[in-house]
Amino acid sequence: MTTRLLKALHEKWNSYKYRFVPWIAVNLRKNERTLRRVKKHSQDKLVPDEHVAATLLSLFRDLFKNDIGGQREVLPLLPESSRTAYQVPQNSAESLTKLNRHLDPCEVMFETLGFCIERRPSSLRAAGTGVFVTMGMVPKGTTVAMYPGTVYQTHEPVFFQSLRNPFVFRCIDGVLIDGNDKGISKTVYRSCSGRDRLGPFRLSDITWLMASPHNPLAVGQYVNNCSNEKAANVCYQEFDVPDKFPLELRQYLPNVNYRHDTDKPLRCVVLVALREINSGEELFSNYFTIVH
Repeated sequence: MTTRLLKALHEKWNSYKYRFVPWIAVNLRKNERTLRRVKKHSQDKLVPDEHVAATLLSLFRDLFKNDIGGQREVLPLLPESSRTAYQVPQNSAESLTKLNRHLDPCEVMFETLGFCIERRPSSLRAAGTGVFVTMGMVPKGTTVAMYPGTVYQTHEPVFFQSLRNPFVFRCIDGVLIDGNDKGISKTVYRSCSGRDRLGPFRLSDITWLMASPHNPLAVGQYVNNCSNEKAANVCYQEFDVPDKFPLELRQYLPNVNYRHDTDKPLRCVVLVALREINSGEELFSNYFTIVH
């Protein structure tokens, strides 16, 4: 009896320590619609990383331009070519209108990408908050959201942060992203983000911890898992931020490394549309499993 009990506890702990999302760990094998099968790590890409980077850069540049008045410390430190690209010419009435008009980030997202997403009460009973397309249409293969949070390598401590925390996402290689915007997780993220500054350049975004994030993509931790009643319309995809990513645009990345001396690229996780998603639809994700 004791041996069986210890064995059962050991198996539950092994499941918990690697994913830290007990419900998913218990139910993945029961619900095949929550799985997307890939044969190896390299095949877990619905779209190339270049497409993901292009979407992020397009949105971040427009967010930067929209907040040009708040970038006065950063602009003088940029190369002249970058300053010219960001600054709005003041030689026409249309340019003056754009210069004086400060859009909501969701409106910038809609003008840039053709859609906007927001957090709202989920259509699933007892699921809490969900994420909906509130304007426009999301084409298949488009990056539709980002999973924010502190990034932990496989050897870094995350035990206390993970307690009663359903927002810890496990990547294929064991890297963890803590997307909880409350409690100790919030404190850790703020601390790491404040640490990683380069003069006036902020290297990560902390506004996803608030009600209105400056980067409207950074709500991916609230996307609910699919079910037998609600099929998945988005899927997770890992994206490592390249070294050449513009320094001035890193302020919109909603992720930060737990340790400042990590020698690996910053890991981001994005959600990519599996099909066309129309205005009013809630986003539902699926998880992946490796088929050997």
